[in-house]
Amino acid sequence: MKPRIFYTKPSYVADVAPSRKGKFMPGSRIPILAPSALAEYNPDFVLILPWNIAQEIRGQLAELAGSGTKFVTAVPSLEIA
Repeated sequence: MKPRIFYTKPSYVADVAPSRKGKFMPGSRIPILAPSALAEYNPDFVLILPWNIAQEIRGQLAELAGSGTKFVTAVPSLEIA
C-alpha cells in the first residue's frame, strides 16, 4: 500500500509586520493575523518559514511550546522541535 499525503490549506498565517495584518495571502485568501492570535488557536504545529531566524521566533512563542505546540522548519533540513 502506498503512503498517502493529505493536503489541508492553513486556516491562517501569522506575521509580525503591521502592514500585513488583516490582509490575505495572494492567490489563496488565507488571512494574515498577528502572532498574538496563535495563543487563541493553540495550534499543534507552527511552521516557521524564515528558517534563519527560527530560534528567535521560537523564543518569542515560548508560551506556545509550554502548552505542547511543536515548531517545524523545513530549510535547511526538516526539523520538528
